[in-house]
Amino acid sequence: MKISVVGTGYVGLVTGTCFAELGNDVICSDIDQKKIAVLNNGGVPIYEPGLEELIERNVKEGRLLFTTDVADSVKQGEIVFIAVGTPPGEDGSADLKYVKDVARTIADNIEQYKIIVNKSTVPVGTGDIVSGIIREKYQGEFDVVSNPEFLREGNAIHDCLHPDRVVIGNCGNKRAEKMMKMLYKPLKCPILFTDVKSAEIIKYASNSLLATEISFINNISNLSEKVGADINKIAEGMKLDHRIGKSAFLNAGCGYGGSCFPKDVKALINTIKGYGIDPVILEAVEEVNNFQKLSVISKLKQLVPELNGKKVAVWGLSFKPNTDDMREAVSLEVIPVLIKEGAKVFAFDPVSSEEAKKILTGDVSYCETSYQAIEGAAALLILTEWDEFKQVDKKKVKELLKTPNIVDGRNIFDPKEMKELGFNYLSIGR
Repeated sequence: MKISVVGTGYVGLVTGTCFAELGNDVICSDIDQKKIAVLNNGGVPIYEPGLEELIERNVKEGRLLFTTDVADSVKQGEIVFIAVGTPPGEDGSADLKYVKDVARTIADNIEQYKIIVNKSTVPVGTGDIVSGIIREKYQGEFDVVSNPEFLREGNAIHDCLHPDRVVIGNCGNKRAEKMMKMLYKPLKCPILFTDVKSAEIIKYASNSLLATEISFINNISNLSEKVGADINKIAEGMKLDHRIGKSAFLNAGCGYGGSCFPKDVKALINTIKGYGIDPVILEAVEEVNNFQKLSVISKLKQLVPELNGKKVAVWGLSFKPNTDDMREAVSLEVIPVLIKEGAKVFAFDPVSSEEAKKILTGDVSYCETSYQAIEGAAALLILTEWDEFKQVDKKKVKELLKTPNIVDGRNIFDPKEMKELGFNYLSIGR
């Protein structure tokens, strides 16, 4: 099939590349000339394990092209995916200006039947908006479909090629249903066909429930600390209930971040309020998460009451491992507080230091290795659970730290072992 993907951000680039890997002819377009230049020169503008190799193979075999000519890419695609950003506005609502811009470009260039697919995360009713914009200029036949993405950064290639499910919101046109079913047939996963509005809500509802699980277990972790219980065992016991399940998002830590959960929770809150409903649960989810992010500061002060002039090491800057994405990362909340308190911050992250430098203001020393960051430090804060942190030489860590203080915001070490090794070790809910 001939596929056009408008937008080469995280979702668009991964989606387009994976469709090419499945044997389709894919054109990925973007108005960002620098981004397209990087891609056409063999580079990749984002960090995602396995993506560079996949792009290289499909470009070489002629199935994957990159262009700044969005209009031409629209003309060539049988199915046109809209995969542009929907950043949150000041009130938390999703900003649809980029989606509308693409819809106008489609309206100006559509010449025959096409399926227009909203892959971007968009609020309920966006399908009608896109359809209305196109219909203003084009009176021929087309269908607008909602096909939300469920990609996890760091696992996006696997999630795209081996999804739990594919959700397709269709207006009931059998032609569109047949083509979308054919497109996803190689994936051999459940395909749920719904109306457009239900599909639009499914993405927000899914991410918001996962965020709720995280805030819930973090709330329980605070009780666990007070009474001397172990939040890991509590979560394990909960997951054995089949109604909750072994894959539940019940890993206590210093809060969630990233490009999806914070934005989607805010957008769903805004939508619910817009219909006169009180989003009390989701507002509590946000409140708990905001508290949780800064809880590592209060723990640090238990070990180092006066931070002024002290060297504090930070391991992990990205919002999660296996990505360089800094959006809503815990480090963006914690490090400015450390600097304000007068601490000298030495940070290390395997891949996201360059991204962090673009965002973090204030005096931060970026280190080449995890060991360099902790040398002579009064304490270590762990904010991202990179695998390489889990396998460090703990005896060497103790030798390099000026004082063996560790605040583990991701519970990657065993408290009993750390105590036996002589660390002053604080974690979440244990």
